[in-house]
Amino acid sequence: MRGPIAPPQVPLAASRAEVFADLVQDSVERLERRWPQLADIDFLVLEVPRLDGKGDQAEWSDEAVPLGGIIPARDGRRARVVVYRRPVEIRTKGRDERAALVHEVVVEQVAELLGLTPETVDPRYGED
Repeated sequence: MRGPIAPPQVPLAASRAEVFADLVQDSVERLERRWPQLADIDFLVLEVPRLDGKGDQAEWSDEAVPLGGIIPARDGRRARVVVYRRPVEIRTKGRDERAALVHEVVVEQVAELLGLTPETVDPRYGED
């Protein structure tokens, strides 16, 4: 038998990357209720951080691979928050743990971008 195991509308058919992107989107939507200005920020998912020496990626070492980063607004481009999928997946075992870590990363990056503490961005930050 060849072809997909499940029809496209069934969650089983979603790729790991799509499921991860949905976790990021869920986290953003949760925060947008409290911070409507997040609608002016682009949220991206990249597989892994780059090593080209540009942006926040230049600051990481062998001991600490970043789980996320920010790219401030400039030259007419909107600010961006990036979540790195593979480093987050490697550090989590299940969907609930992954969703919690994704939310934590999004909160930390939004806090850095807005110049606030993570607890200000999400009062429940760090409770899990």
